Amino acid sequence: MEILAAAQKEIASNTDLNANVDLPLKIIENNNNIPMILVNEKGTIEYYQNIDTVEAKKPAYLEGLLTLMKAENEPIEVSYKGKNKQFIYYRNSNLLNKLTYYPIALILILLLFLTVIYLFFNANKIAETNKLWTGMAKETAHQIGTPLSSLLGWIAILKTENVNASYVTEIEKDVHRLNAIANRFSKIGSVPTLKKENIVNTTKQVFDYIASKSSKQISFFFKAKEDEIYANINGELFGWVIENIIKNAIDAMLGKGTLTVEITTGSKNVIITISDSGKGILKKQYKQIFKPGYTTKKRGWGLGLSLSKRIISNYHKGKIAVKKSEINKGTTFEILLNKI
Repeated sequence: MEILAAAQKEIASNTDLNANVDLPLKIIENNNNIPMILVNEKGTIEYYQNIDTVEAKKPAYLEGLLTLMKAENEPIEVSYKGKNKQFIYYRNSNLLNKLTYYPIALILILLLFLTVIYLFFNANKIAETNKLWTGMAKETAHQIGTPLSSLLGWIAILKTENVNASYVTEIEKDVHRLNAIANRFSKIGSVPTLKKENIVNTTKQVFDYIASKSSKQISFFFKAKEDEIYANINGELFGWVIENIIKNAIDAMLGKGTLTVEITTGSKNVIITISDSGKGILKKQYKQIFKPGYTTKKRGWGLGLSLSKRIISNYHKGKIAVKKSEINKGTTFEILLNKI
């Protein structure tokens, strides 16, 4: 701008009509990006450059822009022997204004890059952890399998001995239960096979087993719209979901209350509702309880409901959610599966 002002002064002070003013004119013409306004001593605008020509036709626009320039930079004085003073007001070019935001953009890009790196390594770490837990689960299932086989053999021997048949039956139920648990763990980390099964029968088996092992102060009720309602499920994993929800309900009731499992059908869905008369859940916790590690119990890992959601949503393409809940009155869970 100082060079521009010098060129402007050179032209203004040149009284020789034949003098060569190509260089000063070239300097002025080359200013194609810095907005400037030339005013006289009285403050009247005489010339402007690099300003929107359409907007410049409005006097108010030029005056406003001049006020802005006065606030941003000191004017450059142009005069000839102290007379005919003119003042050049200017502001930063659009390019320079954009460059002031470059460091911010650069920092944001770096933060984005660092975030991507963090997410990548975090996902990789989680994948390794999941792989470890999957391996441990499968190994646990494998280790349980050996004594289970032995126990089945001992049950066969007990049946031939003079032993109370009801004792053997109960032992056999528990052994089959352990076998089902082992099969569940063996399926962790792999895509389970789904097949057409009677939802009523599968749910009732889990319901009856838990009811027989629970406190007699809890009243258990099982309701089904029909005796046979079919859906594509993995029986062992689906049973695990029912078991998790029922056990959570029993814990919420502190061993005393009413628990109801009801199976109905819609136009496309099988609807399983599990209701208890326990302490209830706050509305803000409806989604949180399905997150891994979230638990309201003093002793618990917070994995039951998160596993249940994964089994229903990912493997069975269904839905599981808290249908309703009231503090100190109870909670109702709802499971939706595609009906056959």
